[in-house]
Amino acid sequence: MTNAEVARIVAYLESAGIRIWLDGGWGVDALVGEETRPHSDLDAAVELEKTDSIIAALASLGFQVDADDRPTRLVLAANDGRHIDFHPLVLDEQGNGRQIGAGPNGGDAIYPAQGLTGKGTVYGRPVACLTAALLLRHHMGYEPTAKDRHNVRLLCERFGLAAPTAYVNVVREAKSDTLD
Repeated sequence: MTNAEVARIVAYLESAGIRIWLDGGWGVDALVGEETRPHSDLDAAVELEKTDSIIAALASLGFQVDADDRPTRLVLAANDGRHIDFHPLVLDEQGNGRQIGAGPNGGDAIYPAQGLTGKGTVYGRPVACLTAALLLRHHMGYEPTAKDRHNVRLLCERFGLAAPTAYVNVVREAKSDTLD
């Protein structure tokens, strides 16, 4: 998934009146303002009630449903290999979100309203994304991959956040590399 394609998808959904917050690797790269690694997909949080509209809107860009696990998850894919992994949220009156069934042990993943206030840039376009603190929290609770370690290192370095226990050595090693 290229940065131009991400910017195009965000613009397309926003023009259809659909709010979208970048999550995952593109959320991290949007916050730091540059593409720091290749991305195989786009992760994004959206309102659960808008998912049917998202399916209809993105059909014209060649996307179709690849996995429909609503209310927890919705994956759209295009024939050329592009994938979008949507994290549907139920928002309350204060703007706090819940991704039903996506949390630890089958509970809900919580998206505090403050965590939905991140602002970033992709391909020169301003985008909404999760905050660094919420992105960091979403990297906990599972065995990290190389991409996860990269993302967490960036979040900790650029935003002065403390590394979660599973990532302390990754951040420590990165700091020692810069001192050499």
